[in-house]
Amino acid sequence: MRQLNAVDTQFLNFETSTNVANIGGLAILSGGLSRDDLVALLARRLHLAAPFRMRLVPVPLGLDHPYWTDEPAVDLDYHVRELALPAPGSDEQLGEQVARLHARRLDRRLPLWEMYLIHGLSGDRTALYMKVHHAAVDGVTGADVLAGLLDTSPEPAEPEPPAPGEDEGEVEETIDTREMLARGIAKAVVNPANTVRFLADAIPHLDEIPLVSQMPGARTISRVTRHLVGLVAGATEVPAMPRMVVPRTPFSGRISAHRRFAFTTLPLEDVKLVKNALGVTVNDVVMALCAGALRQWLLKRGALPDQPLVAGVPFSLRTPGDRRTGNQVTIMITTLATQVADPLERLMAVRDAMRLIKDRSSLAPARWLQQMSDMMPSALTGLASRAAFNLFAESAGPINVLISNVPGPQLPLYISGARLLAYHPVSVVTDASGGLNITVFSYDGSLDVGVVACREMVPDVWTVTDYLADALVELKLLVEQQ
Repeated sequence: MRQLNAVDTQFLNFETSTNVANIGGLAILSGGLSRDDLVALLARRLHLAAPFRMRLVPVPLGLDHPYWTDEPAVDLDYHVRELALPAPGSDEQLGEQVARLHARRLDRRLPLWEMYLIHGLSGDRTALYMKVHHAAVDGVTGADVLAGLLDTSPEPAEPEPPAPGEDEGEVEETIDTREMLARGIAKAVVNPANTVRFLADAIPHLDEIPLVSQMPGARTISRVTRHLVGLVAGATEVPAMPRMVVPRTPFSGRISAHRRFAFTTLPLEDVKLVKNALGVTVNDVVMALCAGALRQWLLKRGALPDQPLVAGVPFSLRTPGDRRTGNQVTIMITTLATQVADPLERLMAVRDAMRLIKDRSSLAPARWLQQMSDMMPSALTGLASRAAFNLFAESAGPINVLISNVPGPQLPLYISGARLLAYHPVSVVTDASGGLNITVFSYDGSLDVGVVACREMVPDVWTVTDYLADALVELKLLVEQQ
């Protein structure tokens, strides 16, 4: 058995009837794929996908974080499902179906994942939608799960045999209820020390913690403390973060229980053309495209703020080769320059903002999310998370939007012989992060985009993907005219 870390547990605790912590992806496949072949593939490779075999074991009275235990007999008949779209099987119909599936909470009595094979898609294509609870995976471990199902040729390879300790029938080390309670009580006793440690570590970084950074004096205290620490320790002083005021938008506030999902594919070649011509990074271009698309969406509604939007950008805390289960992530905040009309000026502003948070992260990795989660006594984390989300729902929130750019393989991949044409991420929206999430995954010469939104806040989610494409065309034309 393995205990969830504090961040994993937070993903469990913030869930309500409207805030759901499912993450996943929509694979678009060429040709057909049968459910029997998919189930057979999973049966052969289940040992390569640890999150698919893990089941939650709660600690009585919520005195400590739950544990994962290995499920000896995963019911693939339950977890792998099949449905078909009505004719004509358009992308819009597929997006609507995925949105409905993504909004449903997973059954915590079972391993926290589901997979849906979706037939009837136009153009001789099949879709495969998979969702996993965020408590079980982050971006790196989620990619590892996906990699375990994929092949580099149409002929499925024989999977690697289970590693020592994963053999069928091996007895798993168990922790009984009394030991769980004893560990929970022991942690509660030392918890005040965790709080002191958090405060000592966090004060130099108050200006990068959403919401806290907006409090009067936070940036000054942060800057002065970092300077003193640098003098004493002789460390390089990290650059200061600008003041970021989160403006209210139509996708700020309390989200509903319903989702919209849209997806598109952008040519990576065009993104690299802009990147090379202007001396920026692929990620800078992606962030600028999001800024341009959100600007257009807000202008259409007469709701464009005078200040830039504030985006949360997930960063991995994993070191190279770290494949431990559990979430090792943090959130950095940056401005999007949505108030800037000129697309080249906007891109340069985004580049400067992204460079700042990358410099901060490289000199002093932001671990505030992990530290803050560790600080909270386990028995109170659920109550505290829901109270915080209620507070955020009555304001503009700590950020306006979540944006992720995940690098992926640049070669064709296959699932049971069916070629993977595209893989669109399907992520999370919450009261705290805003009712809109844009996630990008690079694959085989393309950027595959998934946009998740609250249905009531962004009913026309497909216009966001249209505006992303428009923003890329605009930048490409400007570069070619130079």
